Amino acid sequence: MTFPRPFLVPADPAEQLARDVVARLRPYPDFPEPGVLFQDLCPVFADPALLNRVVSAVLARYSGAFDVVLGVEARGFVLATAIAQLSGRPLVLARKPGKLPGRLHQVRYSLEYGDAALQTQQDAFPRGARVLLVDDVLATGGTLEAAAKLVALGGGLVAGYAVVVTIAPLGGPARLSALPAFSVLTLSGGGETPG
Repeated sequence: MTFPRPFLVPADPAEQLARDVVARLRPYPDFPEPGVLFQDLCPVFADPALLNRVVSAVLARYSGAFDVVLGVEARGFVLATAIAQLSGRPLVLARKPGKLPGRLHQVRYSLEYGDAALQTQQDAFPRGARVLLVDDVLATGGTLEAAAKLVALGGGLVAGYAVVVTIAPLGGPARLSALPAFSVLTLSGGGETPG
């Protein structure tokens, strides 16, 4: 059985990059719950040349605008690591509870399917650091909003956020409208995913 691709709206002048990413997305209907069309980015991450193009587009958007990269668990780690490596900036991890040692900042937040929490180590970056938030998908915006609160708790400044895919109908762009944004592509319907 085949499922139609959601309507694609390139979020960037690099329309070919958006087309190449959407061609690699694997939709999984009814995962992890009935009614959800999960957009799997694993094929994008598995293609080194395509991942490099995504990272290059992020770096072009935020050139000179950030000091630290904050990767959001778990799939955000892939993109964040590549961005940190190519930009020569430190990588900080925002993790679920019980994964980081030491003194921690924690923010609880709501998702479509319940509550969650993210933590960072309290000394993860210097006060006043400009922090780029990185995740794979923007859906409701709850996770990235929590990450922004963690940056504030640590004394940092949010430089903006970068994702590969934005699912517009779930409200994330509106929720994060005060932040500079980068997304390779925006799905305007049929691409619901958790997070």
